[in-house]
Amino acid sequence: MDNEITTTQNPKAVFRKCGTCSQTFAHLLNRAFGNPRETEEHAIDPLAGGIINQGHQCGMLWGTAMAIGTEAFRRFEDKEKTIAVSVTATQKIVDSFVQEAHSVNCKEIIGFDLSNFFGLTAYMIKTMVKGIDNSQCFNFAEKWAPEAIQTSVAGLEKEPNELICKAQSCTSKVVKRMGGTDEEQMMVAGFAGGLGLSGHACGALAAAIWMKTLEWCKANPGKTPPYLNNPNAKKILKAFKEETNSEMLCHAITGQRFENIDAHSKFLENGGCEKLIEALSKCS
Repeated sequence: MDNEITTTQNPKAVFRKCGTCSQTFAHLLNRAFGNPRETEEHAIDPLAGGIINQGHQCGMLWGTAMAIGTEAFRRFEDKEKTIAVSVTATQKIVDSFVQEAHSVNCKEIIGFDLSNFFGLTAYMIKTMVKGIDNSQCFNFAEKWAPEAIQTSVAGLEKEPNELICKAQSCTSKVVKRMGGTDEEQMMVAGFAGGLGLSGHACGALAAAIWMKTLEWCKANPGKTPPYLNNPNAKKILKAFKEETNSEMLCHAITGQRFENIDAHSKFLENGGCEKLIEALSKCS
């Protein structure tokens, strides 16, 4: 694959069309790789605003990670290699994003709490005053998109270190139990461990929300899934918080930070997060 892959798309124009940062970056990256997936891209809308506006990892990261998983699935026949490459490439994306934004979290980057009416309203007013094309998120999308593409390309081309144990992803396990295809399982592989093993908000939660929204999109072709008031996403979030006592961060839920895919895989192999994975996969 040419290491000079770029996009001829205008990130701001794509953002206006897509409406959410998560769908925008899934769209941009998928087309840079030649993998358009409109239904799957629409289904990632609820991860904008840091997982249904909860303020955690920026939707641009979730969208980029999903595109990485999509391309990794196309490149590699072996599932373990696909998982390992997806996770390590997503690690590089997280590092790249933090260098530019100085945080992964939406709430810290934009300075508003979108989970409540007042924060959301204040952010919308600020955006309207500046004009959407000159908003903080639109400007960042335009600036970071080329770097996101090139970092993804470099990450996908790097062979993973020799694996000590069978590569596993908590997020792929959730999607598999929810009836997802092999490709759908691999699309979210990089969400593992709080997105590229970064330990932030749970990737399994994000994967379950995406999968449930994807089911809705398949059942309602041509329609846009609800974003601010997504009942399926809210139901999954409620079940998740009941299981974790409202803890959202992977490193706090698991009690550790995973150094590499081997550490994460061994954790899962020993039954780590099994109850949570099962609870998420049973949400209906």
